[in-house]
Amino acid sequence: MSTKNLQRTINYTFKDQMLLNTALTHSSYKNEQKNVANDNERLEFLGDAVLSIIVADYIFKHKKVAEGELTKIRASLVCETALAQFAEKINLGSYLLLGKGEEHNGGRERPSIVSDAFEALIAAIYLDGGMDEASRFVLPFITDLVENATGADLHDYKTQLQEIIQQNPEEKVVYHLISETGPDHDKEFVVHVLLNSNVIGKGAGKSKKGAEQAAAKEALMLMGVL
Repeated sequence: MSTKNLQRTINYTFKDQMLLNTALTHSSYKNEQKNVANDNERLEFLGDAVLSIIVADYIFKHKKVAEGELTKIRASLVCETALAQFAEKINLGSYLLLGKGEEHNGGRERPSIVSDAFEALIAAIYLDGGMDEASRFVLPFITDLVENATGADLHDYKTQLQEIIQQNPEEKVVYHLISETGPDHDKEFVVHVLLNSNVIGKGAGKSKKGAEQAAAKEALMLMGVL
């Protein structure tokens, strides 16, 4: 599908079209095409940071609530589920360049893939047009959600675990990727969550973020919180 349609949908025209092409290129496609130099993983990394800044700035200015509540609201807006829903609104999956295996296995609708591509698209807009353009793109997706968000019923297990642990300043939680298996179109990630140096939870998922959430959930269950 022509990227011109996507640019009309998001109301932004790229000066550097290669940035947009890279944002839409999944690693499975790059691995199959010898003439493709980059996939969207580096852009996804940057987009995650840009998105977090935009969301944090907006909710800080528009939600007069305590820090813990702000953290929960932000987590609900930058999680895989929310980003996949944002991507669906602009039909982002239909524009992705996917490998044959990923195409066959429904990669265009896979939440982990389209949410990562959404973050990559944010980064591409940021690099091409600056923070103002990136904000103009992101804010319409989150403004209504922020107005209705309370954080009371948000299930972000990582944030919930962190809030419990940080009551003891000497305690520290870290997440370690233990394994990454399977082909590009059907990967599984396994993550351990450690309290200081002790494993307190293990989780698996189709993305690193999903595996981390699962590990945090198990830790909370073992602690008797859930």
